[in-house]
Amino acid sequence: MIHRAGALVLIVAAVVLVRQLPDGAATPRTLALALGFSLIAASLLGQVAARIRLPRLSGYLVFGLLCGPYLLNLITASMARELQVINGLAISLIALIAGLEINFHRLRPRLRLIATVGLVTLAVMYVALALCLFAAWTWLPIAPEVSGLPRLAIVLVLTATVVSFSPTVTIAVIAESRARGPLSELVLTTVVLADLVLILAFTFAMQFARTTLGGAPEVTSLFLRLSWEIGGSLAFGALLGSLFAVYLRSVGRELTIVLLGLCATLSAAGQAFHLEPLLASLAAGLVIENVAPARADALRDAVERSALPVLVIFFAAAGASLQVDALATIGVAAVSVAVLRVVVLRAGMAIGLKAAAASDPVSRLAWMGFVSQAGVTIGLAALVAEEFPVWGPAVQTLVVAMIALHVLAGPVLFKAALTRAREVGQLQPAPAAAATAPAFRTP
Repeated sequence: MIHRAGALVLIVAAVVLVRQLPDGAATPRTLALALGFSLIAASLLGQVAARIRLPRLSGYLVFGLLCGPYLLNLITASMARELQVINGLAISLIALIAGLEINFHRLRPRLRLIATVGLVTLAVMYVALALCLFAAWTWLPIAPEVSGLPRLAIVLVLTATVVSFSPTVTIAVIAESRARGPLSELVLTTVVLADLVLILAFTFAMQFARTTLGGAPEVTSLFLRLSWEIGGSLAFGALLGSLFAVYLRSVGRELTIVLLGLCATLSAAGQAFHLEPLLASLAAGLVIENVAPARADALRDAVERSALPVLVIFFAAAGASLQVDALATIGVAAVSVAVLRVVVLRAGMAIGLKAAAASDPVSRLAWMGFVSQAGVTIGLAALVAEEFPVWGPAVQTLVVAMIALHVLAGPVLFKAALTRAREVGQLQPAPAAAATAPAFRTP
């Protein structure tokens, strides 16, 4: 670990030196410098994190946070934005990994339990958080003077945003840990289903806010847009997944390149046709896993080779984009809402497990896999700020400050839960030849 720490110091020193050169001698503020620095240094810090039994992606996030524009500024704000060019590809790859982990035949005996736990937990969280936020509204730095039905509308929008989880972080922790068992299946499947419920709840909350606060109702366009984003995304992903399954069976060569091409297509189609890349990629992975399992080992090797550099850059960019200034501005409110969310999450999960008659001790650790928040939540907060310029930016600031806490604490908690589950024998590390998730090995 000392050698890796020394290498990290040398790399940081080199970047500092390059940044001091005049513009005529070098152009440090380039995408190439940002990519190279992040890929090497974040990988080293991820290895250091693994040595002290933390998730590697926590090292990537901490690297981005420390070197980002809000602290050391080695990665400037413009460089951080340039790094986000890889976001779409990374999200598609992570969602594809999630789909490859969901085998209907294996999950069939536990589907009822998973659905019960997920729906009950979400219901408890929505109701409890909405009531608490409504009661404590005058202490929140959003619009304390608002009351009555308008306050309820804003609370519902805020609740739908705060409740959200992070499929990307959750899947990445499972993939890195090579975890397979009841706990990882429960958390993974529930997070994926919760993302669908989140889209529905947020959309209807936004529509209610538009109507209540004087906006023009868009019920018809809302239904059409929602149908296209969900149904169209799933159909498009299933189509590409079917074509990829045919390629696996008939050709099965250069899988790493073809896999990255598939993810790039899913990401580009989302931007061009207003589809949801996460849902489309999830559907593609589901079809591949359940239609063409015969070539699964070769595909898993391809995923392992292609995932590491993409995810290192993705989480380093996410760390660099964490708005620490927002946490400093409204830290007390952000910490209070974040703690409230975790308390309600744990209570909701306990009620859900009781409703599903799940009494094993490992399932009680499942709440630790739902703490993380990241890209989806940031996107929802940005939509609120754009749609409602009077109070929306305050909601965005509060949510972004919360995310800075959850994205750092969530992976550590979930890794601890997976480790505990393995110790009691209810979670097995997937063998190298049979692991769906990549091992995230470094050269």
